[in-house]
Amino acid sequence: MNPKWWKESVVYQIYPISFMDSNGDGIGDLRGIISKLDYLKDLGVDVIWVCPIYKSPNHDNGYDISDYCDIMKEFGTMEDFDLMLKEIHLRGMKLMMDLVLNHTSHEHPWFQESRKSKDNPKRDFYIWRKGKNGGPPNNWESYFSGSVWEYDEATDEYYLHLYSKYQPDLNWEHPEVVAKLHDMVEWWLKKGVDGFRFDAIAHIVKQQGLPDADNPHQTTTVRAYEMFSNLDDVHTLLQNLYDKVLYFYDIMTVGETSGLGPEQALDYVGDGRRELNMTFQFEHMFLDAASAGSGKWDTVPWNLIELKKVMSNWQTVLHNRGWNANYLCNHDQPRSVSRFGDDVTCRVPSAKMLATFIHTLEGTPYIYQGEEIGMTNVAFDSIDEYRDVETLNYYEEKRTSGVPEAEIMRAIHKKSRDNARTPMQWDATEHAGFTEGTPWIKVNSNYMEINVVQAMKDPDSIYHYYKRLIQLRKKFKVIVYGEYRLLLPLHEEIYAYTRTLDNEVLLVILNFFGKEPIFEMPEGLDLQGMELLISNYEPRKGEDLARLKLRPFEARVYLKKL
Repeated sequence: MNPKWWKESVVYQIYPISFMDSNGDGIGDLRGIISKLDYLKDLGVDVIWVCPIYKSPNHDNGYDISDYCDIMKEFGTMEDFDLMLKEIHLRGMKLMMDLVLNHTSHEHPWFQESRKSKDNPKRDFYIWRKGKNGGPPNNWESYFSGSVWEYDEATDEYYLHLYSKYQPDLNWEHPEVVAKLHDMVEWWLKKGVDGFRFDAIAHIVKQQGLPDADNPHQTTTVRAYEMFSNLDDVHTLLQNLYDKVLYFYDIMTVGETSGLGPEQALDYVGDGRRELNMTFQFEHMFLDAASAGSGKWDTVPWNLIELKKVMSNWQTVLHNRGWNANYLCNHDQPRSVSRFGDDVTCRVPSAKMLATFIHTLEGTPYIYQGEEIGMTNVAFDSIDEYRDVETLNYYEEKRTSGVPEAEIMRAIHKKSRDNARTPMQWDATEHAGFTEGTPWIKVNSNYMEINVVQAMKDPDSIYHYYKRLIQLRKKFKVIVYGEYRLLLPLHEEIYAYTRTLDNEVLLVILNFFGKEPIFEMPEGLDLQGMELLISNYEPRKGEDLARLKLRPFEARVYLKKL
């Protein structure tokens, strides 16, 4: 099993700007987080992952850092941070910081120096190149639309940014950059933080020579992910960081690594690799993409058989060799109940079913703020109500190319990152109890029905179901370490699997849709001798356990001792 505390933990992700505002300025802050620590402790979580809180001009909600060793003034002070860390530890929980090592803000002092002149000592802290044929140095496309290159008149050169132009990429080939980043990571570890989520870590190495990507359609820019994702030298740099800094601390690390499968993931998380504890994989996040090259905005209905293939592959390949990070939504993705469940007619049972799924797979489960009360996507009427830079760039690009407004807004309602960024819904008072001021982004209008106070009062709520799932995971080692085996791989509505450890077998039965399919017990399994650990419906009296008729989005978890 190779037991580790971070394997047995449940992580709760906080998007601080939207979590809780303590001073009425409409922006969530560190003292707001402190005020809700008892809520998180009561829920049962072990680790709190806080999205970036460093000093930042906030062009991308803190993922553009201008000082790694200071706190964004809107969030509070370093004294507030120290108090938050102390209060988290006093409650027996741990803190995982979100750290951006691929790029900084354009306002970071390093970049301010770098852009002053071509011979500035910090010029090569970033990636600068001359233009080509009157345009950018190559044809790579940014994650946020347009070229990855921004022209800078002062020195008549371009700098590279995989994300927005306010987020210039650091040059990890420069030894001084690497040394300074190592020192900064150690500075936070000495303060007592318990781990890091490394943002965009797969991109810190770019293809040597920065060549053009293949461009068969002769477009202005090309999605050239293979030129800057998961290249071999990323592993050299991560092993270096591990050996010189991370090794000396008992911490938890998870990397954001899009564009890979489980075999490649083992290069990051395989036992003995000396890199990361786990990675966030994105394969299941692309199941509703219209085509491999269409990007996130063009969608089709996702397919359960494909979801089973993806998740089963990760479960089996990493078993006894690495570790999974299991999630269905986060600050960059739509709300899980709106995407994989039914947020209209079956919100409560489908949210519980999805929670059962994530908490009974092998790997560490991640809860995104509000997921535990079944918060949903938002559909703002006007683009003026959106704040996400990626969404706004997409809107402008599509409007300019003549796409009808209604079509653009349909895509935004489904996939905008702001779906996950509306304020946490604490109660039924104005602005959902998030702030006494005007929130930085509007609250979802359904906060009167969906909020923490209401959920805590109702013993049958999604919130209380999450608590029970977390308690079960702490009680039964088979839920943490048991070996996964898929059942009924070709069933289009039911996702079922077993987890086996020593003399215990866990059977998980999940109806992913709104119909009532029959679950027929596979050979070798018999529900008669099994204990029902948890279900999102009361079992029917006299039901046929050999041919179990499932209700819409029903979830059941059984335990058998051999």
